[in-house]
Amino acid sequence: MHIIYHCVGGCHSSCTAAAIHLNMLPTNHIPSKQDLLNIPFFDTLEKTDAGKIFYRGSDEFGNKIYTLGRQFVPHIVIPCLKDMWKILNQKEEELLLVNTLPCVNGLMRIGGFSSRRLKWVKFGRPIVAHGTLSAYKNIVKVVEETKKILH
Repeated sequence: MHIIYHCVGGCHSSCTAAAIHLNMLPTNHIPSKQDLLNIPFFDTLEKTDAGKIFYRGSDEFGNKIYTLGRQFVPHIVIPCLKDMWKILNQKEEELLLVNTLPCVNGLMRIGGFSSRRLKWVKFGRPIVAHGTLSAYKNIVKVVEETKKILH
């Protein structure tokens, strides 16, 4: 199975979900800010990475986990992914696209925009990290629901 967690930038909510899915972050408590920032792919993508699918690892069941920053055009990107999957003669049930955008809060938007778009990393990264930790329980729920679908 291939699971793609997606959001606007692909840097925060989707990366956090992927890290939780891969057991790099806990599900039973909110990690420290440092634990979040130690995830090697948290808050790292550039504008040129939009639309690229990044492999983040395989889970304990062999499912391949990816992230995608699909910007503000999910109505174009998601159908395109599904159509390409079909063109490649892959089984529809072997691809799961998981939207993490509903987990994103205002601090994540402000911090993410500052860190990634404006390149004010020292200003934006602590804000987006705080926002991500505030949204953490919701992100865990998304991952848990995803894992229920898989099993």
